Amino acid sequence: MKDTIILFKYRGFQALSKPLARFVLQTLGKEESLWWGVDCIIPVPLFPEKEKKRGYNQASELARELAVQKGAVFLKNQLIKVKNTLPQTSLEGSKRRKNLKGAFAVIDKKAIEGKTVLLVDDVFTTGSTVEECSSTLKKAGALEVRALTIAQA
Repeated sequence: MKDTIILFKYRGFQALSKPLARFVLQTLGKEESLWWGVDCIIPVPLFPEKEKKRGYNQASELARELAVQKGAVFLKNQLIKVKNTLPQTSLEGSKRRKNLKGAFAVIDKKAIEGKTVLLVDDVFTTGSTVEECSSTLKKAGALEVRALTIAQA
């Protein structure tokens, strides 16, 4: 799985979004507590310059595929990254949370207000990214934020 995620995330294998979404749905698709009542699916965003350099956001590609396959609303640009942070992979666990503090913002609070959001990312390591994104979404009015990742490091 590690090699597949590296290809998907860093080597331009954007087409892996469909089989990875199928994998997620085969393993978690029947977890009713995860999917029940989800109003929208939102990817963890990349800083715009980073996404432009990479050519795509792997979390967004995965989230879009999951939304299509589950018939859910996909909100790509509601959660944005407003701070160009150091790569989380370059930091010790204790510094990851500080690195992301204030890094995310919600564009249109009305789009997520009172909604149950499924936040999608590729890898869960310390939980700092999920925690900061969830906090931002909750402060903007999300009723509940659930998180889904392909793998745990």
